[in-house]
Amino acid sequence: MLRTRSPIRPLQPADRAAALEVCARDIASNVFVASRILEGAIETLPQALLAHRTGRELDSLVWANANIIPVATTLDTRSSFADRFRRSRRQVASILGPRDQVRSMWDLIEPTWGEPRDIRGRQPLCATSTPPSSLGIPLDPRVRPAREHEASIVLPAAEHMFTHEIGYRPYTGSPRSYLSSITALIRRGHTYIATEPDADGRDRVIFKTDIGSAALGCVQLQGIWLAPELRGRGYSVPLIASAVEQIMRDVAQLVTLYVNDFNSPARAAYRRVGFVETGEFMTVLL
Repeated sequence: MLRTRSPIRPLQPADRAAALEVCARDIASNVFVASRILEGAIETLPQALLAHRTGRELDSLVWANANIIPVATTLDTRSSFADRFRRSRRQVASILGPRDQVRSMWDLIEPTWGEPRDIRGRQPLCATSTPPSSLGIPLDPRVRPAREHEASIVLPAAEHMFTHEIGYRPYTGSPRSYLSSITALIRRGHTYIATEPDADGRDRVIFKTDIGSAALGCVQLQGIWLAPELRGRGYSVPLIASAVEQIMRDVAQLVTLYVNDFNSPARAAYRRVGFVETGEFMTVLL
């Protein structure tokens, strides 16, 4: 019996321009994958970027590493990707991305992979290209890029944010590896913080956010966090607005994020800063 050649193949260096063009069709949704391509993942993680071709034309992508993230997939191409994933259960933490694509992909994979830990079924994708100051939003002057030696004081905020959002701590045992990832973001200028002295006069982080991805004039924020005791007191909007203003000035004009639909206070704060809900994401936590 002749075997049908799969249309799914790892992305090759010669495919870089075509893959970025596919991402650019909806860069707000696809900035994560575009940023990984620009960072060299085709060469360093050759099995993490999978491409579907119709004839010689590359028409959709999936990032398949610790997370599965579809880009411009259709019902037909998702079936091909899902067939590959069904045949090789991976160490995957989540499936996330545009809601229609993730929901369809999960429907195809779930019978083989089993029950997820949780499903975040509606996560509004929000975007803005308007500097908050032009909307009359006050900017908190304490917000600034974190410095490399401050990774240890960013750690508690990052850990609290991750644990609250995902449901388990980001590391077990030593925090060394997690601290290294925090340091790497800071070194790139992708972590913004505000600090104030604690009771002993030592700086503590009261606000943080990270640029999780940056590509093609767009960034995606992640890990937006405010110290719990300061919530509900009017701090969040000036803090977020200040970070967004600096990012627009120094990194990219289009700033995006996605948020759980049930997080009404966060959604209200983002709207006040100028974010508009432009689509929906979905996350399946495994």
